[in-house]
Amino acid sequence: MPIVTLPFAELVDRFGPVPDGIELDVWDVEGPYGRPDDVAIAFLPFYFGGRHRWQYVHDLPNLQLLQLPSAGYEHAVPHVPGHAQLANGRGIHDDETAELAVGLALTSLRELGAFQADRANGVWDARTTRSLADRRVTVVGYGAIGSAIATRFEAFRTEVTVVARTAREQDGRQVHAFGELPSIVPETDVLVLIAPLTDETERLVDADLLAALPDGALVVNVARGKVVDTDALVAELQSGRLSAALDVTDPEPLPAGHPLWTTPNTVLTPHVGGNTDLSIPRSIELMRRQVAALAEGRSFENVIDA
Repeated sequence: MPIVTLPFAELVDRFGPVPDGIELDVWDVEGPYGRPDDVAIAFLPFYFGGRHRWQYVHDLPNLQLLQLPSAGYEHAVPHVPGHAQLANGRGIHDDETAELAVGLALTSLRELGAFQADRANGVWDARTTRSLADRRVTVVGYGAIGSAIATRFEAFRTEVTVVARTAREQDGRQVHAFGELPSIVPETDVLVLIAPLTDETERLVDADLLAALPDGALVVNVARGKVVDTDALVAELQSGRLSAALDVTDPEPLPAGHPLWTTPNTVLTPHVGGNTDLSIPRSIELMRRQVAALAEGRSFENVIDA
């Protein structure tokens, strides 16, 4: 009987009815699975890491699908067994990450963190801050999450430009290519990064691109830390010319003593874009669809061609 492994018991308990002929089991990939020949789909734990753990996946000779809980997949591509497909968690974290992108922008522009520090110190300072409305927002990366981010920023009465690997028309929007960024960023007040990490996007936002942003611009990164040249960003922040609101960093986790702990004009969260109470129910929805596809002999969703 084909087995579908889920990383912890709550997912199995909340899964609901299972198609005939398929068994669910709990496997956290912390050690070898006891019935390796029977595993057809393996759902990896959230924030899966540790290179030694990939060997346990390679020990599954009949694995059909390796399912990631994350939209990002660059960390998994080198480790997928040749006989299996890889799927990402597209759709699971769209709302969560889009919310955080807007929240980070508002926290920076409206100085919400500074006001909370004032409260802790008993200071009442009704100073003027910057509004998000009427800002020129550029969203770099236009997959499902990028689309969700663009839609939310538009609701705040901003002027949104979207950029992706290839230029095209999509969702009624003109999508610009990465190569157009040097001409776009000088007219950008808020640069939002949600592009996947690839050879093309690693340090896409380099010193030259940062220098092209206007004074006072804000960089919001909810993609991967390596999409930005960290040293160049630190230099801009230390000069006071730019601001940043970062959910991801390079390196990550951010080590003690790193300049980003103390740079001015910086908001920092510890990679929590997809970490809310929506993650489990949205993950279960995707898991149910993948299991149904297995039972019915249909193609899996979100398969990565890499």
